Amino acid sequence: MRIRNAFYAQSGGVTAVINASACGVIETARANKDKIGKVYAGRNGIVGALAEDLIDTGKDTAKSIASLRYAPSGAFGSCRFKLKGLEENRLQYERLVEVFKAHNIGYFFYNGGGDSADTCLKISQLANKMGYPVQAIHIPKTVDNDLPVTDCCPGFGSVAKYVAVSVREASFDVASMAQTSTRVFVMEVMGRHAGWIAAAGGLASDKNCELPIVILFPEIPFSKEKFLAKVDAMVQQYGYCSVVVSEGVRGEDGKFLSDQGLRDAFGHTQLGGVAPVIANMIKDALGYKFHWAVADYLQRAARHIASRTDVEQAYALGKAAVQLALKGENAVMPAIVRLADKPYQWSIEVAPLQKVANVEKTMPRNFITKDGFGISEKCRGYMLPLIMGEDYPPYKDGLPQYVRLKNVAVPKKLADFEI
Repeated sequence: MRIRNAFYAQSGGVTAVINASACGVIETARANKDKIGKVYAGRNGIVGALAEDLIDTGKDTAKSIASLRYAPSGAFGSCRFKLKGLEENRLQYERLVEVFKAHNIGYFFYNGGGDSADTCLKISQLANKMGYPVQAIHIPKTVDNDLPVTDCCPGFGSVAKYVAVSVREASFDVASMAQTSTRVFVMEVMGRHAGWIAAAGGLASDKNCELPIVILFPEIPFSKEKFLAKVDAMVQQYGYCSVVVSEGVRGEDGKFLSDQGLRDAFGHTQLGGVAPVIANMIKDALGYKFHWAVADYLQRAARHIASRTDVEQAYALGKAAVQLALKGENAVMPAIVRLADKPYQWSIEVAPLQKVANVEKTMPRNFITKDGFGISEKCRGYMLPLIMGEDYPPYKDGLPQYVRLKNVAVPKKLADFEI
């Protein structure tokens, strides 16, 4: 029997550490040449498989692959593309099987969030039904930290660190201007249904550095009256206030405050722009001068301030995915298990994709203060280990040096396919 090749792809919004998982996959596969042949990557995620647009990672040196550990974004390109059910679009699955057969691919590693876990599960189930079994392993990744089973998701720790640092630094700035100018700073962060990233803003304030911070979570229905009263109280006490607002905050009517009326490729409401809504609300009601910012791509691209914990976990899960495949596992995801907080200890367990796909993990209510505007000590204890440690990329002339792979295309063997 021929040694089978592997296919790796990145999906959804990228992170500061998703390439560390790619590094873990490729290096581990290369260390098992007697069991895994070539490692192909999908150019722009699963779309690369459908289009037979494969990248031969073997064309890049061991040094280049190792440098992925320090590079942000998705080295092979990502996508927002969710496979429909077999009955809805059988042609897509037939195409995938056709491409996998043509290139002797028997291992499928998909690096993404909940929708990617669903895609991975479908492929594991339907490839077998269609006569070409493929071992499909999902590698968790999402800045939103909303995957179930796993204690945390690679990508989140670094975003949390970026947000906590940014809120602390911006709060110092506002404090210095409060007596003569700006009184309120509003920072919008990602988080559609889960407030994990917004919660990270609460880490900016602690016993050694007390700061007036108000957090707006998707899990807590937004009350204009209560919010304005909270902000006003903070400004009266401290002279200024910082507000961290999740893009997914909803009013008491259940509608997103930042709903633009658009949909993304997954069919989700396109969000963004809640910061100016909140800022103007404060000015109109309280008269305070404000500044606002939207972290947007900056929060998830900030490899220069990545958490060492996050980088190590991202790499370890990529490595574990290959090891699971070699053990014969299928339709599973390596997940992080927390063993202790102080000192932080963790291990990896195997999670069936049926428990992961299309399931969101939101903030527990006891992670949020009773008034709904801050984080509890329980939440702080959970989050602090995830932002610990620095893992700086190499610098030259004052700038980080990030690898750009060759991404050499594999010659096509099949006819074109319309996606």
